[in-house]
Amino acid sequence: MAEPLSILCIHGVAHGDADAALVPTWTGAIVADIQRWQPEREVALDFLRYDDLFDHAPLNLAVYGEAFGRLMASGVLHGIGDLLGGARALSDVPDVIRWTAGMIAQWAAEDPLRDALRKRLLAKMKEKDYVAVFAHSLGSLFSYDAFAREPDAIADRIYVTLGSQVGNPFVRDCFAGRIVPLASARMWYHLYNQDDHVFTCPIRLDAPNFAQVDTTFDKPDDALNHDPVWYLDHANTQARVWPELAGAARPARMMQRAIAKTRSVAKRPDRRALLVGINDYPDAANRLEGCVNDVFLMSAVLQECGLAAEEIRVVLDSRATTAGIMDRLHWLLDDVPEGAERVLFYSGHGAQIPSLDVKGEVDHMDECLVPYDFDWSPAHAIRDKQFVELYSQLPYDTRFVAIFDCCHSGGLARDGGPRIRGINPPDDVRHGMLRWNPEIGMWQQRELPTPNASLAASAAGDAYLGKGRATFRLGRGVTLRGLANRTYDRERRALGHMGPYMPIVLEACREAQYSYEYRDGAASYGAFTFALARSLRDTRALGRDPSFVDLKRLAAEKLAALRYNQDPCLVGPKSQIRAPIPWQAPRRAARNDAARPKRRHPIRTGGD
Repeated sequence: MAEPLSILCIHGVAHGDADAALVPTWTGAIVADIQRWQPEREVALDFLRYDDLFDHAPLNLAVYGEAFGRLMASGVLHGIGDLLGGARALSDVPDVIRWTAGMIAQWAAEDPLRDALRKRLLAKMKEKDYVAVFAHSLGSLFSYDAFAREPDAIADRIYVTLGSQVGNPFVRDCFAGRIVPLASARMWYHLYNQDDHVFTCPIRLDAPNFAQVDTTFDKPDDALNHDPVWYLDHANTQARVWPELAGAARPARMMQRAIAKTRSVAKRPDRRALLVGINDYPDAANRLEGCVNDVFLMSAVLQECGLAAEEIRVVLDSRATTAGIMDRLHWLLDDVPEGAERVLFYSGHGAQIPSLDVKGEVDHMDECLVPYDFDWSPAHAIRDKQFVELYSQLPYDTRFVAIFDCCHSGGLARDGGPRIRGINPPDDVRHGMLRWNPEIGMWQQRELPTPNASLAASAAGDAYLGKGRATFRLGRGVTLRGLANRTYDRERRALGHMGPYMPIVLEACREAQYSYEYRDGAASYGAFTFALARSLRDTRALGRDPSFVDLKRLAAEKLAALRYNQDPCLVGPKSQIRAPIPWQAPRRAARNDAARPKRRHPIRTGGD
């Protein structure tokens, strides 16, 4: 007779050790689910007890408030107002959310606590030859923390995370900004319910032994949808997890080899570009002229550089809604293979929007792109927090370039002169960004606190935040949080990775400047885009392979010659911004390009 399947279960928050229903409910669900595939199979479950490790620092409202505020600031719960039914008082927040926020904050802040949790789990793993580990909510955090540091502990075992906060941006910073595969595990299944409102998040990993399983459910009379049994009994869990655990499916190692072989044979596209341009904003006062032309110009230049037409996607005007852009960003940045090249180009308005803390008060600013349906709310903006989620887990050898021809500090379209690519907030939004000075009887800009204030006096602060000290700037969020975290390097070394992926970001102007439009004869373009395209074409016509540093300098020279008060900004890994741009056509194509007749005039403000 086969040995019983030994499984270790790790509960989440809310005093699981004292919950009399914990063992029978988990046992009933897991045994029943395995025996659907092997009716006679015996199952032996053990439960890790750990609540006592938190008892040294009882949680209180102060701890809840700080933790809850930080988790809200992570941008995960975009619909927090709906979840709380409009409640603002912390006492109105459901207990499990307060417990989760407080215990996660305690775990994240206390090195001795994290160490004690890891040691207890690793000691438990040595007691038996467990076939699988099931970890719910907070249990998934410290179990991943342990297995990422001690991979032998999970070697050849199945690891299942459910209702997990491992992918939460706030939590991911505790892992130095990056989630790594558990290469020694037989399989890691991440059960994800997009309607779970307890700070859960998807995990973006491309590994042969990792699978995220969609376990979306809506439990009646439960606004949180965090119930572990509902995860375990979900139909997709039945189809993906339980057959393998019961031995009814092919061994995971065989599956991994088959997947790896398929990937090596399949020719996956290694180049993709997404180009976004918005002229016709719904408000006539915000409409622009050159953004659609910018997109076609950049598409032409990228195709001259070797990208195929089918590798470029475009979204324009009314189709460039928040959902439309995000959907295409997933196409651009999901499942990116090693060595891939990705380009994002955006031409339109940019803005900074105020973000609210748990009390409903403005406490920081977020930089954002302005989609067609922008309404000054986080739900209808493309913010850095969302952008970070897409790029931070990219393979390190990916070449991802983001080019933004827009203002990020706001501005007003002025008739009679160059048109500015920025918009002013409505007065009710602007009110939260101001304060009344009774001494002079005037409104003044508020000096908002920022989690990144520790960088204010450093060179890194100017490079990433700008003088306005926006809390989050596009393409800089993960790097910034890493720089601000004193334990960042220590955690990165302990977990064996290099931190979050850093993109190359090329912007039309500095934070305090505006991005202008330009007319080439009768056609409108972004001044920066046109200068950038001409610089790239000019250098390629000479048979040179420019770097991003070269492109920025050449574009800046063209803009300065035309007396535009607009200095392009470039940030990214030094080794990449100084290297030749990744999307280069073969040398033969460059020679053919050099033989073409050159345009007779440089970039200028008038027509022929």
